[in-house]
Amino acid sequence: MTDKTLDCSDLDRHMGKPIDPGRLKEPLANNDIRRWVQAMHYPNRVHYEDEFAAQSRFGRIVAPQSFAVATDDGHGTAPACVGLIPNSHLIFGGDEWWFHGPRIYGGDLIHNERVPLDYVVKDTKFAGPTCFQRGDNRYYNAQGDLIATQRSTSIRYRADLAREMGSLEATEDPEWTDQQLASLEEEKFSWIRMLHDLGHGKRYWDEVNVGDKLPTRVIGPHSIASFTTEWRAYLFTIWCGVIRRTDLDMEALGFTADMAGKEQDPVLEKENPEQTDGAYIGPSRGHLFPRWARYVGMPRSYGYGASMGAWILDYLGGWAGEWGQVVHSNCAYRGPAFTGDITIMNAEVIGKLVDDQGRSIVQVDFKMSNQLGTVMSTAKAEIELPKK
Repeated sequence: MTDKTLDCSDLDRHMGKPIDPGRLKEPLANNDIRRWVQAMHYPNRVHYEDEFAAQSRFGRIVAPQSFAVATDDGHGTAPACVGLIPNSHLIFGGDEWWFHGPRIYGGDLIHNERVPLDYVVKDTKFAGPTCFQRGDNRYYNAQGDLIATQRSTSIRYRADLAREMGSLEATEDPEWTDQQLASLEEEKFSWIRMLHDLGHGKRYWDEVNVGDKLPTRVIGPHSIASFTTEWRAYLFTIWCGVIRRTDLDMEALGFTADMAGKEQDPVLEKENPEQTDGAYIGPSRGHLFPRWARYVGMPRSYGYGASMGAWILDYLGGWAGEWGQVVHSNCAYRGPAFTGDITIMNAEVIGKLVDDQGRSIVQVDFKMSNQLGTVMSTAKAEIELPKK
């Protein structure tokens, strides 16, 4: 009989104790921001077009709020992945964000303070006993301004139980006709036109009503190529692109031997960087190689939880416009984006208020699903809008 226990006994000694910070090696460049929005399928011109950005309230190219996670060296999940869980693997479970006002620009040097928070073990249909572990990230610029706080949730589970219990039937990408693909491009451009129509204008709090539906946003069909493009937009995936952690040991975290590898190893990176590149070897390769996706209980190659979080923040931030901002978002990820699928985003205004800081806030209920109606993510968010 298969042993179905998950040993989380080592985790307690790590809770509340700061871990090595994520640190950029050099100041950000505008092309880092451009690479990010291109990879996240977010054609908001204030983030990549010089002339348009110069005419904005920012006066120059500004990073989207989602970009903070790209300045970390582990998708923001590092403080939610500490302690030994033998024979385990990890996927993303959700992110809660608080934004404190300052924005990120080219020339900024960002650093991240990280503290493991807590964990709980629950029984799931996906992999039996499963650990939901949380940790906090606080992103600062060189001036010490707190830009954002991210509370990341990781899902740590036994890959062998996921293979045993999971459904690996949908191993082939769905097929799309040329007509369907052309229709999808029209749907995508409809959302892009919304960005263009708002331009440098203001979406006023006074003109938004409870029950209003936000425009639908579509991404996809996803592919190994699109997931690879996303991966390369995270600065830590660049050879010697960030200051590496010295306390990161995949084997010590309990990753299964076939997936542990030496991803982000600062010593081996200088000798043979392909051995430390998570796209090829190590726990991240399940995203890009169907064989390794199935090994961790997924039917085929799948996308990144941190990218899903970015899609959500960009969706909300694009609707808010340059005079608005997301102030809080709490996202739960129910399942990843798979190759061949599309991602459909919708949201509805469920409340309006003026908070204790005097900010005009719109509350929204968000849902992300695929073409089959399968829910991939849900979120509740608060967006600050200008008031007349």
